[in-house]
Amino acid sequence: MRAFSLRWNALSRPNSWGYALAVGALIGLTAGLLSLMLAVAGPIITAGVIVGLLAGVYVLSNVSAALYGIIFVMMLLPFGTLPFRIGFTPTFLDVAMGAFVFVYLAQWMTGRRHSFRLTPIHALIGLYMLWLLLCFALGLRYAMPTSTILRQFAETLISISLVFILVDLLRDKAALRRLVLVVMAAIALQALAAVILVVLPDDVTERTLIRLARFGYPDGGVIRYIEDNPALAERAIGTWVDPNALGGILAIAASMIAPQLFTNRPVLRYRGLTVAVLGIVTLALVLTFSRASMLGFAIGVAFIGLFPGYRRYLAILIVGLALVLALPQTRSYVERFAQAFTASDLATQMRLGEYGDSLELISQHPIVGVGFTGTPSIDLYTNVASLYLIMANQIGLVGVALFLVTISAVFFYGWRARQSARGQPELESIHLGYHAALITALINATADLYFFRLDFHASITMFWLTVALALASSRLAVEARDSTVAESS
Repeated sequence: MRAFSLRWNALSRPNSWGYALAVGALIGLTAGLLSLMLAVAGPIITAGVIVGLLAGVYVLSNVSAALYGIIFVMMLLPFGTLPFRIGFTPTFLDVAMGAFVFVYLAQWMTGRRHSFRLTPIHALIGLYMLWLLLCFALGLRYAMPTSTILRQFAETLISISLVFILVDLLRDKAALRRLVLVVMAAIALQALAAVILVVLPDDVTERTLIRLARFGYPDGGVIRYIEDNPALAERAIGTWVDPNALGGILAIAASMIAPQLFTNRPVLRYRGLTVAVLGIVTLALVLTFSRASMLGFAIGVAFIGLFPGYRRYLAILIVGLALVLALPQTRSYVERFAQAFTASDLATQMRLGEYGDSLELISQHPIVGVGFTGTPSIDLYTNVASLYLIMANQIGLVGVALFLVTISAVFFYGWRARQSARGQPELESIHLGYHAALITALINATADLYFFRLDFHASITMFWLTVALALASSRLAVEARDSTVAESS
């Protein structure tokens, strides 16, 4: 063994013939693989693989880069999958989250991270996760899970686990501010793409989007219209496939960004750039024609306007509402909202039918629901256009109550930290924006299910990322207050 070690040390010296031979062989092997890939896959895919590998090496050495990778993948390619199987087909988001968790755990194993930090709310989140596991297990009475359902359920648990990791990871205000900047950059790119795809001729948009088919996206019929009627207006989808799912993400991000317009310490140095980003995101949100998302964003902005320094948002909302009601260009939009509240359009009527079926299922299985794998009868189904109803279907009224108690605790914790955050200009707008974004998500969820539906992993991740950031900003505000009190005493 000692002789082998000495021989290896000799060969690995930079001036040894063995070292030169190994380097030469590695260069030759790399060149051969590149040539083969160029011949088989072409230059574009080869360049993408090289860039991806280089980015992967960097991500695996930097936990912040891994986190930013999650955000960009979630925003830009939420349904993208790798073009091969490893027993299942991993998504880009799976890879990004796996890299992030790996790097974070590696920091603990190498001693680079100490003293795990949590909030009192994490006990409730842990209890909620245990309830999900219990309901999943009980639901096996009705059907055995497929490999896809198992993967999607595991992805959901990992997304919720981000609340534990991020609150521990984000230990300074600068990290929270950088996250807002990253969200702004990613959502601006998605919003810009969504607007451009709506403006382009339909055939060009169709050809552009079906190029993503090699990465798990639909290979046809991707353009969406109001009520799926090509005679009506086209709805913005970007790379999110579904306009309502995109609308929810745009609304959350817009609420997160909104406080940056009037704060004394904005994340972006140039306020005009903040206006441009918020403007393009709002425009894309309007073009989704997602009424629940627009309503959620409006209520999120109204919430921001209740606080000193941001009251101008109330005036903006009033003026904006007056213009929407008065301008002939927005008449169709007003009519869409009127149809929703009077249940006179097909989409709302379908939702009401789903709500009735959901209440029937809940009445039969009120405590733990029917789980995630199937239903007791073919006449029953769990998917319904409301987060709270699909929750009740799958995890019962107890699960819904536990979820609502947990989210209420997040706001209670945030309210107690609010006074401390107000004394820190670099944190105040961030803290307010994260909580406004969470309110937007909860309002949007009344008429959409994507923050709980298993096959919308990116939407679920965005929701729990928002919860994590709200908790992290509150914890930092509380810690700053406690350290100030300790110093003064």
